[in-house]
Amino acid sequence: MGLVPLKRKRTHTGSNQLLLQLMIVPALLSMLIFSYLPMFGIVIAFKDYNVLNGLLGGDWVGLKHFRELFADERFHNALRNTLAMSGIKLVLTFMAPVLFALILNEIPFARFKKWAQTLTTLPHFLSYVIIATLTMIFLDPKGMINDLLQGMGLVDRPIEFLSESGYFWLLGASLDLWQETGWGAIIYLAAIAGINTEIYEAAKVDGAGRLRTIWHINLPAIKGTIMVLLILNIGSLIYGGSNFNQSYLLGNVFNRDTSYVLGYYTLDNGLLQMRYAFAAAADLFQSVVSLFLLLAANWAAKRINGSNIF
Repeated sequence: MGLVPLKRKRTHTGSNQLLLQLMIVPALLSMLIFSYLPMFGIVIAFKDYNVLNGLLGGDWVGLKHFRELFADERFHNALRNTLAMSGIKLVLTFMAPVLFALILNEIPFARFKKWAQTLTTLPHFLSYVIIATLTMIFLDPKGMINDLLQGMGLVDRPIEFLSESGYFWLLGASLDLWQETGWGAIIYLAAIAGINTEIYEAAKVDGAGRLRTIWHINLPAIKGTIMVLLILNIGSLIYGGSNFNQSYLLGNVFNRDTSYVLGYYTLDNGLLQMRYAFAAAADLFQSVVSLFLLLAANWAAKRINGSNIF
């Protein structure tokens, strides 16, 4: 009796891989059109740009716009406010998602955990116009916060939160803490979920409590994620994330000394005063500083504990 050869199953690995690779083409085209091609516009930062002459028209002026930029007192004020706001936010809000993820992971009640995660994630999806409107309502001299403070006897008269410049930086950090903590915790919860359960069982057998388990198992498991996000956050200090939204929507003539940031400064010069070349120079300055901060943070992280992103 002869052996009957088995038919080999035809694989479609090649076609599947091609299909998967084609799926990233729209994203690559979008990046090319909206991120790389506009970089050609950098040249107007070094030219006497005029809209009628186009990008290639106008005389070269070298570093003229940068010299004007560094000599402008408004730029110095905007730079100080940007770095101060971003620094305060980094210190006060960066570790909040980590702590929240660790606490949420220890909650044994699945339904409560889902509700807590949902309620803390929802603020991330709110428009900043809505957030600014609610902030102005609550922080009004006749609003809920002042009523509460006066009712508890903590203050004698209403506090002008949005009219006194001293509160703006801390207010911005508080809004970020409320809006982004739940959203930022998602990536840490995903990293914690990937930990082998046998490690927890071994730690329990050895008599490790919850705090020791968090310190010796959970934190080391998410250390790489923490370092990557820290590097990216340091790299974006000069842009400041939500700084522009807060400055544009909550800033006013009374708190301008602390609310005027680089994003608003660039918009003010570019669109309102139509100094397009000057605004391009200001934005290019931010990009160069961001790149330097990113490289410096990546180098420092690699030297300290071997974690880096490239």
